[in-house]
Amino acid sequence: MSLPLRLLLRFAGNAALVWAMATYLDQYLFVTGGIGAYVIIGALLTLLNALVRPILSLITLPLRLLATLLAIILVNGVFLWITDYIVLLMDPNLVTMEILGGIGGWIVVSSALGIGNYLMKLALK
Repeated sequence: MSLPLRLLLRFAGNAALVWAMATYLDQYLFVTGGIGAYVIIGALLTLLNALVRPILSLITLPLRLLATLLAIILVNGVFLWITDYIVLLMDPNLVTMEILGGIGGWIVVSSALGIGNYLMKLALK
């Protein structure tokens, strides 16, 4: 499968994943802005997956060797925090994203994001 097609499928998968999390994990993730918000957040997640995730994975390699699950949640949490920060800088009439439920909400949403991304990675191999 070509790289552009994989990126396009990953983008569609990320937009669908954000919609699913906002719909079914609504006690933890709140997104406004309709379909455009899911497209924007999905595009951000795809871009950050391609550019930031490899760097975060490399930085946390020693930690991953010791505590894989903790490292995965930590990487996804930082990844989600960067996405949340970028969305906060955008026009609130266009898109908002809020993770509710305190630290538990962050853990649930970052774990769901990690599982969803892992399944997409397996499906797109």
